[in-house]
Amino acid sequence: MSDSEVKEIQWTIHTTHPERVQEVRAKLSEVVDPEIGMTIIQLGLIRDVEIENGIGRIKMILTTPFCPYGPAMIEMTKAKAVEGLNMPVNIEMGMEMWDFSMMEDPSALDWGMYA
Repeated sequence: MSDSEVKEIQWTIHTTHPERVQEVRAKLSEVVDPEIGMTIIQLGLIRDVEIENGIGRIKMILTTPFCPYGPAMIEMTKAKAVEGLNMPVNIEMGMEMWDFSMMEDPSALDWGMYA
């Protein structure tokens, strides 16, 4: 795979509930980081999606721990995940630091967005 190819992050539901992946990805793709102008899917901020006992669990990170839009993005992510999974959802914030290698679509780097 070349650096310019999209590398879809594999979540737990890819194995456990593959029929739900497309819908939840589509809904989560509606959440845009307002500072960067890219979706949380493109940025790779959704680290995992699981379903356990009829409740969705989203593990996500932010591009920076002090993101001023963080609370709003988390709430929007939860709302869109509920729509996409059609069940209650809990958001778990991961502790890993975001970097460009986590992006699903590294072609954004070719747009001159980042030095």
